[in-house]
Amino acid sequence: MSDFIVYTHEACLKKDNGTGHPERKERLETILSSIKQIKVLNIEIKSAPQATLDVIDYVHPKKYVEEIFSKIPKEGLIGVEQEPYADTLLCPHSKEAILRACGSGIAAADDLIKFNKKIFCAVRPPGHHAETVRANGFCFINNIAVTARYLQKKYSVGKIAIIDFDVHHGNGTQEIFYKDPSVAYGSIHEFPLFPGTGAENETGVGNIFNAPVKAGTNGRDFINILNQKVLNKIDKFKPEIILISAGFDAHTRDPLAHINVESEDYYEMTKNIADLANIHCKRKMISFLEGGYDLTALSESIKEHINGIQ
Repeated sequence: MSDFIVYTHEACLKKDNGTGHPERKERLETILSSIKQIKVLNIEIKSAPQATLDVIDYVHPKKYVEEIFSKIPKEGLIGVEQEPYADTLLCPHSKEAILRACGSGIAAADDLIKFNKKIFCAVRPPGHHAETVRANGFCFINNIAVTARYLQKKYSVGKIAIIDFDVHHGNGTQEIFYKDPSVAYGSIHEFPLFPGTGAENETGVGNIFNAPVKAGTNGRDFINILNQKVLNKIDKFKPEIILISAGFDAHTRDPLAHINVESEDYYEMTKNIADLANIHCKRKMISFLEGGYDLTALSESIKEHINGIQ
């Protein structure tokens, strides 16, 4: 039996954003190669299925999803946003990549409930910027949000916590659950930075915990702020399942932000989250790849993250 499951799919490698775009297939290739080097765990790599529109509709209306798919070009690339953020792009292979990325979370949820495995969804495109009816920030479908709703609807899970340590605020996840006391969303992120949301006074119905940090913050301070302003609140929320938006772009090497987290810091961050899962959730936790755009940082950080989940 495997100790750990990784969901991925080759379709996620075919999603193309053009030359020079930071969200590129090499990110996923690097992560999968690095995961295969982890010898202390028996890791099973499983193929992500395609999510159905009926399940995606728990978060995103079918009309919104069908409109995105209708824009997919037969060749080349097309943007779905207005300037100056016209970098959320569709290519001919986008549909399957989007559905597999979302489907990874659905399959992970089933495995989590049936077998209580530790699971990482190594997929792209990412999801935490996708709002109910708005694609942005390289994201079309909010993979983690759909998984949360699926767990609630299929398995009658009550309280779910989503913890987001991507350096960019998950505006989509916040928007989707802003008035829902059954889902807590806690995010640590550089501020100000894209997407411009995530101020500390954005609190929803007492279920939103934002921890904005300044450019130049080091790894030790980042971990301490995460503990104080996010994990302490999640501890009091007492979730039944924890989902992680795992972006690795707070790393000091990352080109899109200005935070100085080191690779080994991701072990401590993740272990602190795993400790909460052990206390409140009978170890039930799923992690999803979000951002992270330096390949060396990704290679190192993913190993620390997976080891920290144990």
